[in-house]
Amino acid sequence: MGSLAPGHVADFVLDDLRRYSVDLRYTVPQRVGSIPISTVIISAATGSRTILHANRNLPDVSAKDFEKVDLNRYKWIHFEGRNASEQVKMLQRIEQHNKRLPRERQIKISVEVEKPREELYQLFAYGDVVFVSKDVARHMGFQSATETLKGLYSRVGKGAVLICAWAEKGADALGPDGKLLHSDAFPPPHVVDTLGAGDTFNASVIFSLSQGKSIQEALTFGCQIAGKKCGIQGYDGIV
Repeated sequence: MGSLAPGHVADFVLDDLRRYSVDLRYTVPQRVGSIPISTVIISAATGSRTILHANRNLPDVSAKDFEKVDLNRYKWIHFEGRNASEQVKMLQRIEQHNKRLPRERQIKISVEVEKPREELYQLFAYGDVVFVSKDVARHMGFQSATETLKGLYSRVGKGAVLICAWAEKGADALGPDGKLLHSDAFPPPHVVDTLGAGDTFNASVIFSLSQGKSIQEALTFGCQIAGKKCGIQGYDGIV
């Protein structure tokens, strides 16, 4: 679920999403702004990237837009932290929905806090699974994934799992039992394209957990798939 503005960029995005059979019923057409564009320059030698980003003030999805979502259709909903004040209202709607249902039918919620913006930090308090980025961790003064989890776990909701990936050092997780979990990274023989490795990690962890796997299994699977993604151009052929 995301915002779209008319134009050839939106046409490109929609065509690409349709190619992967993504359900587009909840895309939100906007009358103002246009889709942000990032030009990515990737080093053939190292796989590192430089991003030239043009933000064209496209409005984000609102809580009113989210009211159109039929929550009965979903078992897991993931939020990328953006307009947090509106997203809190969306998260609270899911929480109210869950209160009416037995545990086995409740929607699982995951949240990603990726950008070091103060407004986003209120999202730590929501979600069964919370992803915090290395950028946010370092902005807060933490020097490792383990240090980050210990320092931030008090901010997450009761019973939540907090996860932090730290690039080539792998990823760590901390749950309500207080046990720190770790997975090493799985680097490819040659780094080709790291763009989207973080999102690939998040998606792989969510997929694994949604299939009933343990936190440790999901953490390892996430690192494996993210590592494989770094060894190929784009996303075709990851799985």
